[in-house]
Amino acid sequence: MNTHPGRKANALLRACATALLCLAGAAAGFAADKPASSIPADHLVQPAQLASLLGNGTTAKPLVLQVGFRKLFDQAHVAGSEYAGPGSSDAGLQLLRERVAKLPKDTAIVIYCGCCPWSRCPNVAAAWDVLQGLGFTAVSVMYVADNFGADWVDKGYPTTTGTGTSGPGTSGK
Repeated sequence: MNTHPGRKANALLRACATALLCLAGAAAGFAADKPASSIPADHLVQPAQLASLLGNGTTAKPLVLQVGFRKLFDQAHVAGSEYAGPGSSDAGLQLLRERVAKLPKDTAIVIYCGCCPWSRCPNVAAAWDVLQGLGFTAVSVMYVADNFGADWVDKGYPTTTGTGTSGPGTSGK
């Protein structure tokens, strides 16, 4: 039997390197799938609070961005909000980055999804992380306990339907 200690060492090093790469990839995947509950509670806004803020003619309105799925935005969304791409995809997060690229870092921004119960939302935490990573200091997330229909539409808060497009002033009428 022809065994060489150098070959065994190289094989062991390759196996260790492969294992580390797999672990790093898995960790990156877990980071991208952070739960909505990872967003600090002091940055959450209740639907009633947002509706009141948007209906108050004396205060400046935040930029409201829907970071969920396009089909849901087209069906119904917060009046005046813009579609900013799903936070669960790289393309959606890129659309979000592009939308906020020229804004001052202290711009008041509220993001929301509403696709499903808060505990299962695949979109808001990643969008929150992107905005935080870009240095935005006035970001809030609308807490949608069950879904957008139950927590916003059914309560009679201002809603718009239609496709619209992303970008300033395109609320999708």
